[in-house]
Amino acid sequence: MPNSTLYNQDETLQNLSLGKVTEYKCHYDQSLLQGVPRSLNRNELNLDASALPFHGFDLWNIYELSWLNNKGKPVVATGVVQVPFDSDFLIESKSFKLYLNSFNQSKFESVAAVQAILTADLSACANKPVSVNLNANLDMINESLGTFSGVNLDELDIEVDQYQLLPSLLTDISSDATVTETLYSHLLKSNCLITSQPDWASVEISYTGKSLDHEKLLRYLISFRQHNEFHEQCVERIFCDLMEYGSLTSLTVYARYTRRGGLDINPLRSTSTDSPINNIRLIRQ
Repeated sequence: MPNSTLYNQDETLQNLSLGKVTEYKCHYDQSLLQGVPRSLNRNELNLDASALPFHGFDLWNIYELSWLNNKGKPVVATGVVQVPFDSDFLIESKSFKLYLNSFNQSKFESVAAVQAILTADLSACANKPVSVNLNANLDMINESLGTFSGVNLDELDIEVDQYQLLPSLLTDISSDATVTETLYSHLLKSNCLITSQPDWASVEISYTGKSLDHEKLLRYLISFRQHNEFHEQCVERIFCDLMEYGSLTSLTVYARYTRRGGLDINPLRSTSTDSPINNIRLIRQ
């Protein structure tokens, strides 16, 4: 059984603001951003950074961002941030929130100026170019709630007794028939690696290959319920476990986590190099 404690004592994690009493600064401070080496859990998954089995991104939505214009009048905006899957560091979420709060009482001349600063700072933290798009004209946003497509695994009437991560639940998961299908579940729950706070998500799994046993897959997803790991790491683990236990020729795993502190994170990992960005907000987001 995977054990996240193998790497949660890493010095980098011990130095995070996550899990500690912190000061909320209201003037711009780039130093608040903290990155977590992606290598920590990828080493446990035996992934070679130079030959990762997936592509994708971490898609962040910003809902709480404000600053002052040159006249001291507040400006509010939403934003979308895309961090590439192969950046050296993932963006630690609490530090991201503290960093965004630091804009509150600082003056900037334009939305473009703030977007440029965010792009530079987040790229430096991830050690890879990060894209940022801000929208300060909230009345022009015509956004509606959406849903995942495909087969809803949550409708299965199954008996469950395993709430600690157990990849062996996927043993013999593939049948003889080759299919292309999309499955999803709203029952994914894991816990923060450092604080054990619950992280809630919906996950969509699209694949081509030997048909997956839906009941085994759902039990496996539920087994994350008491597992401690960051959002991005959980999605990579699901991807790797399905590729190991299933007979798949293509796979995309996309999780949309519920909002916390004005941010939601939505990691996607795929065998495809050009997975479309489907930034559709679910009901719990």
